[in-house]
Amino acid sequence: MPKLKTRKAVAKRVSATGTGKIKRTKANKQHILTKKNSKRLRGLRKATVVDSTNIKAMKKELPYI
Repeated sequence: MPKLKTRKAVAKRVSATGTGKIKRTKANKQHILTKKNSKRLRGLRKATVVDSTNIKAMKKELPYI
């Protein structure tokens, strides 16, 4: 069985937690920030865990994470 290639574009955007879950940053924090209120921006700062519906696809993209 050959080695599996990691999808580098995905690997740069996510990381694994200690328990093996996949952690990602939230979207909508890059530009056009003036119209977004402070409460919304504060919530976007924190990282979050990838949803359970996407785990199978992410494991395929990142075989060694």
